[in-house]
Amino acid sequence: MTARVRWPRGRRSATLRTAVPLVTLVLASTACGEQAVHVGAGDSRPPATSPGTDSTRTASPRTTSPLPGLSSPTGAASSDPGAAPAAPAATCTDRYFSGMTTAQRVGQLFMGGVSAARPDQAQLRTLRTYHVGSIMLTGRSTAGVTATRRVVDGIRGQADQVAGQRVGLLVSTDQEGGRVQVLSGPGFSTIPSGLTQGSWSTTTLRTRAAGWAEQLKAAGLNLNLAPVADVVPASLGTRNRPIGYYYREYGHTAATVASHSNAFAAGFAQSGVMTTLKHFPGLGQVLGNTDTTANVVDSVTTTRSSSLTPFRDGIRAGSPFVMVSLATYTKIDSKHLAAFSPTVINQVLRTQLGFKGVVISDDIGNAVAVRAFTPAQRAVNFITAGGNMILTVNPSTVPAMASAIQARMQQDASFRAKVNASVHRILDAKAKAGLLTCR
Repeated sequence: MTARVRWPRGRRSATLRTAVPLVTLVLASTACGEQAVHVGAGDSRPPATSPGTDSTRTASPRTTSPLPGLSSPTGAASSDPGAAPAAPAATCTDRYFSGMTTAQRVGQLFMGGVSAARPDQAQLRTLRTYHVGSIMLTGRSTAGVTATRRVVDGIRGQADQVAGQRVGLLVSTDQEGGRVQVLSGPGFSTIPSGLTQGSWSTTTLRTRAAGWAEQLKAAGLNLNLAPVADVVPASLGTRNRPIGYYYREYGHTAATVASHSNAFAAGFAQSGVMTTLKHFPGLGQVLGNTDTTANVVDSVTTTRSSSLTPFRDGIRAGSPFVMVSLATYTKIDSKHLAAFSPTVINQVLRTQLGFKGVVISDDIGNAVAVRAFTPAQRAVNFITAGGNMILTVNPSTVPAMASAIQARMQQDASFRAKVNASVHRILDAKAKAGLLTCR
């Protein structure tokens, strides 16, 4: 997400450092039996059924039959030497997917916003009704780590169940530093701006980032919607409203941004908190802020621009999430916003850069950049383009979005396959974070 706060400007520090070798992001073990993140207490009732819930299960193109209770196969060899080879064992992700209703699968596609300071109960009911699988803490909270943990644990209690096992929630926030730090108060450090972080050595940044991640983890979060991988040219500076105006960039060259965004991500991975590279393919060359402005255009960036380097390096280091911007890139795809562009997502991000993780949108709930589209159109356009997780800070948009996705799934087999593939990617990320339990 881009920032909208308008606080007094701080001093800028532009000292650049050389990069240290990238460190591959190592998250929790993929062994589904591990519970790396506390899921909190909650009732054991089956999830609420949403309007229009399809109680049937659509077979996954990757799955074998669901196993009762999500039990893992034994893998024992047949005693009959003439027996046909055993079918490949279903993965933890496959078993969860196969046990889900269509409505539950669609719910996994969403990350819904909840006030970090005062969660709205009506919004929480909407998110539960529509099986929303990921949460973003929004606004500002000065309550500190302990109070935030109580809020998060309460939200975790509404997570869906499949065969008696919870589908753990991804709980995220914007904890970049400087003017974009949602959580503060007792137990949380005051994180400096990206530009200040960029003046440190990468070793220092990684160490401090690991500490910031431990604080988020203690508060119950498992995903940070950071680091900012946008390269703002020094010639543009604070005229760049979404990034430069708030000093969110690590520096003014691709090399500095790449080395420091990777150091930030590596520190978080060291502490077991996932990160998100944003805002692909970069907001460094624009003037307008897509949260508050329509028709934001980048007429500079191409598929070979050096400003893609931080994303390329972060992907090679193992970034599990990449956030796609809501600007239009005329030299890549002049007809679509990036988040609605098959060229940006499939050709550049997936094929050219080789990204295999979860593609998440920038906020398409409240952003002015998407107001020409209905919520239903926003959701369908993003999934059609190849996106996986829809971020909406406004939960009231979820019903229309979810209904539109289900309707299109019934009409279009290709779209249905994209939804299923997206759910698998999201469940894979959850499994690696220890949020799925297979026994």
